[in-house]
Amino acid sequence: MSRLLCAWFFGCCAGAALAQAAPLADPTRPPNAVPESAAESAAPAAGPRLQSVLISPTRRVAVISGQAVAQGGKYGEATVASITESAVLLRYAGRSETLRLIPGVEKRDRRAVDATASDKGTPR
Repeated sequence: MSRLLCAWFFGCCAGAALAQAAPLADPTRPPNAVPESAAESAAPAAGPRLQSVLISPTRRVAVISGQAVAQGGKYGEATVASITESAVLLRYAGRSETLRLIPGVEKRDRRAVDATASDKGTPR
């Protein structure tokens, strides 16, 4: 009886150790997202990166590469010209640069797209 009890105890301990070794999956992560460690090692940031945007009735603040900058403030040599829900416009001396929260995705006004489709007689 004691051998059976010891075998059961060590089996449970081994199972618990295996369960703790497995990484936990984040249920809120999009299915096509790249793990953070793989993304950072694959391509290092080649310039400023927009990480977050805070918009309230009284102020607009963007977090660019870990630094909080208000609209009209300075980020390095650039001035933060505008802050929207998904992008920040940086103006340098001779050029401007748009940083996006999700690169490659641009926000479009659906009403304008629907109006264009209805003008052409195309069903939605």
